[in-house]
Amino acid sequence: MKEGIHPNYREVVFHDISCDFKFITRSTIQTKETIEFEGQTYPLVKVEVSSESHPFYTGKHKIVDTAGRVEKFRQKFGKVGSKTQVSN
Repeated sequence: MKEGIHPNYREVVFHDISCDFKFITRSTIQTKETIEFEGQTYPLVKVEVSSESHPFYTGKHKIVDTAGRVEKFRQKFGKVGSKTQVSN
């Protein structure tokens, strides 16, 4: 490998600010902040959503019935401007 062309790959702390969850992973992301975590100083990256707070991973995911919405739209507007075929 050539010297001086690769980014610095190191351990970084990601902090999910929505639920105050922190985890360490390796990354090349550039940061200006640092944090003391588990007795060592690491670069800090603040994120708003992680697997700890995302609805899909927490089980709070809502399933939306889109088929009913499409049929309601087709009933309201019919074939006007539609490139898809309406089946009756």
